[in-house]
Amino acid sequence: MKNDHCYIACDLGADSGRVILGKLESGWLTLEEIHRFSNGPAKIGDSLRWDILRIFEELKIGLRKFADKNISADSLSVDSWGVDYVLVNARQPMLGLPYHYRDERTEKPYEEVQERMGRKRIFFETGIQFMPFNTIYQLVSDVKYNADLLAVADQFLLIGDYLNFLFSGVACAEESLASTTQLYNPKTRAWAKKLIHDLQIPESIFPKIVASGEILGAVTPVIQAETGISGIQVVTTCSHDTGAAVAAVPAEGKDWAYLSSGTWSLIGVELPEPLINETVREHNFTNEAGYGGTTRFLKNITGLWILQESKRAWASDGHHLDYSEIERLADESEPFRSLIDPNNPRFLKPGNMPGKIADYCRETNQPIPETPGQVARCIYESLAICYRSMLDLMEGIIDRKLSRLHIVGGGSQSSLLNQFAANAIGRPVFAGPVEATACGNVLIQSLALGHLPDLAAAREVVRTSFPIRKYQPEFIEEWRQALERFQKLKVVG
Repeated sequence: MKNDHCYIACDLGADSGRVILGKLESGWLTLEEIHRFSNGPAKIGDSLRWDILRIFEELKIGLRKFADKNISADSLSVDSWGVDYVLVNARQPMLGLPYHYRDERTEKPYEEVQERMGRKRIFFETGIQFMPFNTIYQLVSDVKYNADLLAVADQFLLIGDYLNFLFSGVACAEESLASTTQLYNPKTRAWAKKLIHDLQIPESIFPKIVASGEILGAVTPVIQAETGISGIQVVTTCSHDTGAAVAAVPAEGKDWAYLSSGTWSLIGVELPEPLINETVREHNFTNEAGYGGTTRFLKNITGLWILQESKRAWASDGHHLDYSEIERLADESEPFRSLIDPNNPRFLKPGNMPGKIADYCRETNQPIPETPGQVARCIYESLAICYRSMLDLMEGIIDRKLSRLHIVGGGSQSSLLNQFAANAIGRPVFAGPVEATACGNVLIQSLALGHLPDLAAAREVVRTSFPIRKYQPEFIEEWRQALERFQKLKVVG
């Protein structure tokens, strides 16, 4: 077996997509960005959709750029965000543009399904936290409002799975992505058929579930002709981007937690099996599938989306700030002036985020952030304190001390947020790699093809190949007092 291998990672995020070349050479991984493009919702009438055709075309542009390099690759794989899907049938590869998870169509089904099925039943069958955009509520919305379209669908395919299908011709549901739907049973590792039946969702549209690291087959002749690539296998990585990122956490032992930091902040631990009990349900933690049959026990926190939306609002007012300037202004602003609960429902939807933060602070009798620096400082500090709150909860639930936090993903580039996180949690923070999702995507491909022996070896490759920055906690007493303030915030809506 040769020591050098190349892989193509198609990494899709809510704001951008990339085609990345990964080279594994004698235990050393390098990543090269071949193509990057913007991503985001498209407004059509009163709905939010994904322009999945443009995303597909952008990925093919990336593959053409790769072909121009005259390098051979062993495989490719697509990872994406969870919950959203495309409906297909035997004649039509797309029956409609997929909805964006922030679309409002799930608001009524979210309440109706819980009332009808009961929160306990849904949780104990799926182990998934309650969020209004989960696939379960999207499909129930289709049953109620798009029955004609659903009637002609053969399958629904989640976004990463759909694009792997377009590249390989093989339709399936990769396990990590399937587990985000709230229609998957993590104990049986199969679809929750009784729940699906009782919700009157057509059972016939549920694709076969396959494990992370499954070889689907060669890239189709059509894609080969369009892009110029050949001899490449399509592999299911952890098709859920967070699953891929967690596979690339450069950790050893069991006393660590991870934070996948980006548009969302996903904080959790890796467990050998799902943890489903009443305490987990009450605190709305989730059990998502990880590589090799592991469980990603985690909590979703509305993350840097709040800052991204604030940046867009400032730009619309003529204040064009890059993230380095925003971080500098935050660093210079008064500490602990105002705090928010990032998971308050108002911060989930698009809109005037600085205005929403001002309303929250007004309702909680705090000073209103008036400048970009004050708003950003409020966001960074609130996120860091929220991390502490979630870590403390997790330690109690899993009965394990967590001595360090690994922050991976795009948000790990923020030295200020990393330091605030260390201060807030009172534990060391290890930041990096930034491209954790692409790393995980590539390394799971290498595991599927037998180029690495196991997940421990893959994580050793990450530790060897990428710089990991360490942050020690500071000002612990001030941050403890801020945590007490945060825990007393009470506001509804």
